[in-house]
Amino acid sequence: MRKILLICIEMLYSSLSHASALYFYEVATEDTALAGAGQAARAQDASTIVTNPAGMTRLPDRMFTGGLQMMDGDISYHDDNSRQESPGNVLDIFPNASGFYSQKVNDRLHAGIGLYGNYGLGVDFGNWSGQRLIKKSTMVAMTLSPSLAYQLNDRLSVGGSVNLNYGYLSLIRNVDGHDEKAKDHDWATSYRLGLLMQVTEQTRGGITWTSKTDYDFDVKGKARFPDLPNTEYSLPISAQVRAPQQMMISVVHDLNKNWSLMGDLGWQDWSQFGAPQITVKGERVNKNNRMKDTWHTAFGVQYHPSEQWRLNAGVGFDSTPYRSQSDVALTLPTGDEWRFGTGVQYQITPASNIGMALEYLHMQSSQVQKPTQLKGHYDNPYLWFTSVNYSYQF
Repeated sequence: MRKILLICIEMLYSSLSHASALYFYEVATEDTALAGAGQAARAQDASTIVTNPAGMTRLPDRMFTGGLQMMDGDISYHDDNSRQESPGNVLDIFPNASGFYSQKVNDRLHAGIGLYGNYGLGVDFGNWSGQRLIKKSTMVAMTLSPSLAYQLNDRLSVGGSVNLNYGYLSLIRNVDGHDEKAKDHDWATSYRLGLLMQVTEQTRGGITWTSKTDYDFDVKGKARFPDLPNTEYSLPISAQVRAPQQMMISVVHDLNKNWSLMGDLGWQDWSQFGAPQITVKGERVNKNNRMKDTWHTAFGVQYHPSEQWRLNAGVGFDSTPYRSQSDVALTLPTGDEWRFGTGVQYQITPASNIGMALEYLHMQSSQVQKPTQLKGHYDNPYLWFTSVNYSYQF
C-alpha cells in the first residue's frame, strides 16, 4: 500500500493492480472476487491483457471488458508521543476505472489494448507533528498496454505487452503555518510476457513475468523542524513510486461443467529496493537492507449453477516485504496481507455479461522507529474493494 503514498495495483493496481506489498490484483474485474486466484490462466475476458496477454487467444473474435472500482478502508497512524496529535486514518476513498479490447487478427494472432489505473492513492495526515514533512499527498497512475498474443499450436500460446505508464504526484506540507504544494508527472515504460498452456482438456496453466517500473518525480523531499533547525529530514519519494519485477504462475482446473478450482503462486523482487526510510542529514543511517522478496498464493472457486450465472469466491495471501514489522518506513506501511473476495457474474445475452465483486484486505500491524520525533505504529490496517464489470462480444 503506498503512502505518498502508493497503495501499490499492478493498482490498482500493477499490474498492478495487482499484488503484494504495493501491488494490487484488483482491476474492477473478476480478479477482485477471486482475490486474484487463477489470474494468469483464466483468460475469461479481455482483462487478460493485464494478467496474461497470451490469454487473448482463448477469447472471441472481438471483445471489450470495462469496469469501475472503489477502494476505502482504514490505515490509521498513531504517534507514540502522547503529547503530539496522531493523524488517525490517513486513507481517502479512491475510485478507479479500466477498459480492455481484444481482437482476432487471423487464426493464430490476436491483438489488444488496455487502459487501466495500475495504482494510486489519496492520503491526508492532517494537522500532525510531521506536517512539515508530509500533510497531504496524491499519487495517481494510468497505464496503456498495447498487446499481442500468438497461438503456437492447439495447446500453447505466448503473448507480450508494452506498458506505457503515466504517473502524477502531488505533495502538500505545512511550512511556517502555510500549506505548500509540490507536484510533478512522469512517464515510465515496463513490459509483460506471458505463456498459456492447455495441459489437459480440463486443466490449463499460465506463467506471467512483468518487469519493474520506475517513475522519476522531481519533488523536493526535504524538511526541517522548528525544534531541530539544524537537522534536515529527507522523505524517500523515489522508494514510493517503484514497482519491482514479478513472476506469477497460475492453474485452473475444471472439475465438471459446474465447478472450477484455481490457484496462484507468485514472487516479487522487493529486496532490490533496499531500505526506504526517512533519512536524517548528519546522522548515521543503518544501510542494511530492510526489505525482502515477497511471495503470493491464492485459491479460488467458480460455480456455474446455470448458463446465466457464475459465482466466484477466493482467498489470497501475500508475505510482507519487510524483514521486521517493528521497523517499517513511515511512508510505506504494509505487512502480511490476507484477501477475501466474493462476487457474481450474470450473462445478460449470449454476447454480454455484467458482474459485481467485493473484497476485504487485512494488513499486518507495523511500527515506525525513525525518525524518533515521529515514532509510532499502524494498528490492523484494512481495505475494502467494490467493483462492477461489463463485457461485450462483437
